[in-house]
Parts: sequence; C-alpha cells; structure tokens
Amino acid sequence: IVTGKVLKNEPDIYVEKYLKTDGLITQKKNIVLSTTSADCILMMFFDPETKTIANIHSGWKGTYRKIAVKTVEKMKKELGVKPENLICCMCPSIRKCHFEVEKDVQTLFENEFKDLKLDEIIERKSENKWLIDTVKINEEILQKAGLRKENIIDCGICSVCNSDLIHSYRVEKEKYGLSTAIIGLK
Repeated sequence: IVTGKVLKNEPDIYVEKYLKTDGLITQKKNIVLSTTSADCILMMFFDPETKTIANIHSGWKGTYRKIAVKTVEKMKKELGVKPENLICCMCPSIRKCHFEVEKDVQTLFENEFKDLKLDEIIERKSENKWLIDTVKINEEILQKAGLRKENIIDCGICSVCNSDLIHSYRVEKEKYGLSTAIIGLK
C-alpha cells in the first residue's frame, strides 16, 4: 500500500500507525524523518521557502503508483509548497543495470508511462526479461509535477553494484540489511 502522512504534532516517530507508511511530510522542527530500503529509491524533499521536508520510500510499486508525485501534491495542497521551489535528493538504489523484471511488470510500466521516452526507460534484456530505469521515471514524473530539473539531485549510486558499501536485497537475499535516509529541520 502506498500511503503518506503529514506530521503536524506527533509526539513519537515509533508509532504503530506508521509501519505501512511509505512517506512522511512535516514542517515541524526538531523531528527526524527516516525511511529504510535495501534496493528501493529513498527520496528526500526540502522546500526552503515553507521549510517543509518529506522522506519517501519508492520501490517499483511506489514508482508505478507515483508516490513521488503524490508527495509533491500533498505538500502543495496541505502545506502551501510550490513544486518549483522543491529540492529532491535521490539516495542509492537499484539501477537499470540490475533492475530486471518479467513481462507482467514490464507491461505495467509500459502502459503507465507511455507518455515518457520508453526506449530510455525500458530495455529488453532477453526474451523474457527487461531492465527498467525507475530512477529516470521518478526524475521525469517529478519534472512533470513542477520540480525544476536542476533541483532533482540523483546520487547515481547503484545498490547492487556497490553492495559492499550499501545494502541490497537482490545481493544479500534473506540476510539483507537496510540503508536509511534521514532528514530533519533545525
């Protein structure tokens, strides 16, 4: 389930209700928003004008369901953020070089993102396997949501290629660890 919450006066981040939440947004100072991943894209947002932050987890399902865009829309609607002011940082994640899917997922992405340059996003690897660039998809849909290209900062690090430094579920399997993205306001 792809969900997001706006934190206003929450006293504790270790609340049961956040366990199935893929995104958090706040303007509250002295609170830390954190997300974890072992290959998925973690994205941190900051609006210097309204002093609003967000931290989201976007796996392939979150990317397919456009959680990044839903986050921007929620920040805009509920907290007065202007998308053109937002800065988005994308953390290490699985990249197109290793994000291999079968026909069912490839078809979902091809149908959902047909307005994007599919030849840059989806590449056939073999008869039954495709490579998908979920980072590029998120960059493109964030720009369509109003973020300036220069404000979308991708670290460019593949979690699979760098599994000696960053956790990767695809490499570590059932013994995987989690990488964490942390953002807060002082």
